[in-house]
Amino acid sequence: MIHEVDEALRELVRAEAVGEGAEIDVVFDAPTRDWAARRNTPTVNLYLYDIREDLRRRSRGRQNIYDETGRITDRTLPPRYFKLSYLISAWTQRPEDEHRLLASLLACFLRHDALPSDRLGPELAATRLPVPVSIALPPPEDRAFADVWSALGGELKPSLDVVVSAPVATAPVWKAGKPVRDGLAVGVADRKTPPPSASGAPTNAVARPRAARRRAGG
Repeated sequence: MIHEVDEALRELVRAEAVGEGAEIDVVFDAPTRDWAARRNTPTVNLYLYDIREDLRRRSRGRQNIYDETGRITDRTLPPRYFKLSYLISAWTQRPEDEHRLLASLLACFLRHDALPSDRLGPELAATRLPVPVSIALPPPEDRAFADVWSALGGELKPSLDVVVSAPVATAPVWKAGKPVRDGLAVGVADRKTPPPSASGAPTNAVARPRAARRRAGG
């Protein structure tokens, strides 16, 4: 799933932010100080720095799976969503060019609430669910973007935070039972004349003591 999100982001950035013919690399490297020193071409870096479950999107219960005729064939659990957080930065020789690239990247992601369906890989497309994308939201309370740069050992740069919530379908699949085609049959027994028991007496007959039979004249 992660590699499919990587490829979808790369294609989206190349198509709508930097242009297909632009000589700008799109990479997923850690932007460390050594990496920055070796870079010699204009680059857009999409560094994946955090993976965690999106608990707001978790759902309960079982989910039906249908065939082409609309019949339920299997049942499974709903997919679980995971947030992939990318630190996106632009690297050129001039800060002005980096700012233009960041502006194009920001406009690109603002046009999409989810990754385009035609750019999804087979695993993501099989879920038939949207893959939401958010851009430049405030960081969580337990993490700051400056901390990410400090952990990388690099200098703080202007950057964009892109978060992709990707569905992951790894739950077991249970076969559904065959559809019921016959109606419910109900039988009604005659309560006035219950069927005889094995001894020949009615099943609701109650044995009385001998004394009680003599009092009754029996």
